[in-house]
Amino acid sequence: MNYSITSKNDEVVMALVHYFITEEDYTPIMVKGVKDEIWLENVEGPYRIIRINSNHIHNEEQYNFDLFKTSRVMEQIKKKTLSLKVNALNILVNVEDNLKIKQDNKNISSIVLDDVSKLVDDKNIVELFPKIKSKLIKDKEGIELIVNVTNDINAKTIKNNEEYSKIFSPKRIVVTPLLIGICVIMFILTYIFGRGSEGVYTLLLFGANSQALVRAGEVWRLLTSIFLHVDILHLLVNMYSLYVIGGQLETFLGKTKYLIVFLVSGIVGSLFSCVMHSVSSVGASGAIFGLLGSLLYFGYHYRLYLGSVLRTQVIPIIIINLIIGFRLPGIDNFAHIGGLVGGYLITMALGVPGKNRKSDQINGSIVLIILVAFLAYMLWR
Repeated sequence: MNYSITSKNDEVVMALVHYFITEEDYTPIMVKGVKDEIWLENVEGPYRIIRINSNHIHNEEQYNFDLFKTSRVMEQIKKKTLSLKVNALNILVNVEDNLKIKQDNKNISSIVLDDVSKLVDDKNIVELFPKIKSKLIKDKEGIELIVNVTNDINAKTIKNNEEYSKIFSPKRIVVTPLLIGICVIMFILTYIFGRGSEGVYTLLLFGANSQALVRAGEVWRLLTSIFLHVDILHLLVNMYSLYVIGGQLETFLGKTKYLIVFLVSGIVGSLFSCVMHSVSSVGASGAIFGLLGSLLYFGYHYRLYLGSVLRTQVIPIIIINLIIGFRLPGIDNFAHIGGLVGGYLITMALGVPGKNRKSDQINGSIVLIILVAFLAYMLWR
């Protein structure tokens, strides 16, 4: 007598997991309290979540409870990943024959699949996943299926780990110390050439941001003001923030992209400051907020690694500092807001390593150009 090592349902599950991981870049996610379910996630996928459930669904009441449970898990994912909307493809591989599946949940699309060939015949699925016809394993079973699935998923995992290691591994930090050095040198020069009653004049001489002077054509002040600071405390606070945040982001983005993010964020922050008030301002904090905005965009795409950092550190730091900026006098919070938005958009336009999507880069570029054009219009109208 011959015994099957795997059941038909197991073979369906393995074929699906193999396809979605190796061909559609879905990643397994851990969901507490579930049994005989596999949850896969891809932020860029047509379905954010693929759920494969091999539990036996006996009747409509049990199916409705299963939908409710799936919705609750999706709500948890939405909160943890700071997402406004999460949609899911709910694949059921063990359903009673006479049970009718109703599509009454706009965020969850359910299909019954006890044979992989049925998935290939589903026009909606094929339209969303066109590679599924040629790449889904349909002609292997038992040990042969297990070996193929295991080898392919391991190869995919090794490749992903190599990419992630390249991004997150420690690198020599060059741009951040250079930026800090420029700020320190400029502070020393402004200190030598005048402080006290002549301090404001000296800062203006070296390139402080000024609405009147920028309107008069001295646009370069939008950039030079980033590297100037009022006093030693102002310099130390900003340089420490730049050292901590900048060092991390330079590792993640690479030197060129990181430098572009810093400069563009600072310029957008200075431009927003010019539009909103006529007071002269200096400081790297607008650009540093831009780095936080960049880290927010980067961290969202790599939230498997940085999700808790975003929720517990980056977002609270942004909120707390903006609140402080509005409550205390002398802080240019408009530069902070402009830098934050500018940093997010320029990172979106540049793309993050391993997660580049042309549509996102185009959208980021367009929105950033519109923002800068609008601020320029408001300043020079």
